Amino acid sequence: MRAHILGYISPHPQPRPFSTLSDTAPEITLSARKLMRRFGNLQIIHDVSLTLRRGEVLGLLGHNGAGKSTTMQMLTGCLLPDSGDIEVCGIDLLRQPILAKRHLGYLPETPPLYRELRVDDYLTFAARLRGIENGKVAAAVAQAKRRCGLDAVGGKIIATLSKGYQQRVGIAQAIVHNPEVVVLDEPTVGLDPAQIRDIRALIRELGDGSSVILSTHLLGEVESLCDRVEIMQQGRLIYGDTTAALSSHGGEPGRLEENFIRITERETAAAAEVHTIAESDK
Repeated sequence: MRAHILGYISPHPQPRPFSTLSDTAPEITLSARKLMRRFGNLQIIHDVSLTLRRGEVLGLLGHNGAGKSTTMQMLTGCLLPDSGDIEVCGIDLLRQPILAKRHLGYLPETPPLYRELRVDDYLTFAARLRGIENGKVAAAVAQAKRRCGLDAVGGKIIATLSKGYQQRVGIAQAIVHNPEVVVLDEPTVGLDPAQIRDIRALIRELGDGSSVILSTHLLGEVESLCDRVEIMQQGRLIYGDTTAALSSHGGEPGRLEENFIRITERETAAAAEVHTIAESDK
C-alpha cells in the first residue's frame, strides 16, 4: 500500500530529468474535470473540477469530512473516480498512470513511512521507486534532505523522530524526484506551533519550484500560504478565488473569513460553512 502511494513501479522506468520546472512545461500542471465518487450507495464527491497552474500554491479548504482527502486520492491516482478526467502536465492520469505519476509527489494525511528504516535508507528507497538512475540517487536524496531540513537526522531511525520531523521525511519522499506537482493532505495537522511554522516555511519554498495543492481546515493556513483557495463542503466545491481577491472585497488583509462572508452573503450555505471554519480556526 505504501509503495502504491509513492507511485507505480515500472519494469522499464524512464525518469524525468532531475531539474526544476523548465520554460517548456505546461502552464496548467494539474486539471480535474467533473470528478464523481461513490462509496456504496452514498455519493461522496459531486462534480468537482479544478486546475492547478505552474508555480501556484492552491489551498483546498473545508471541514473534516468535506471530501478533501477523497479528492486528493483521486488527483494522485490512488483512488479511481467513478467518472471524470484528470490530467497531470497534459498526461491522462487514468489512461497513463505510470507516466503521469512521474510528475506527481504525494504526502497523504498519514505519511507513508517505513518507521523501522533510517531516514537515508527510506529516501533512497523512495528515489529508486521513482525510477531515478542509480548514479543520481545520492544527489536526489541529498537535495530532498537539504530542502526539508533533514541533514542532521539522515542516520536516525524514523520511529525515533518527532512528529514534525516525520512529516518532513514524508514531504522529502514526495519531492525526491523533483516533481512538477506536489500534493499535500493536511500537512500540518497534529504539529506543535514551532513545527507548523517550519512546515509552512517549507511549503512556501516548494511553491517556488513546483505547483502545490494542499488541503487544510485552517483559514489562517490558506491565507499565509496560498495564492488561491477552493472551498469544499459536503463533497462539492462551493467557492474559488485568489486569496488576494478575497481580501480585497471591502475588507482588510488578514480577515479572510469576514471578507468571504461579505462577498458571498447571498449564498447562505457557503457563507455558513466558511464562518464555522473561521470559528474553529480561532
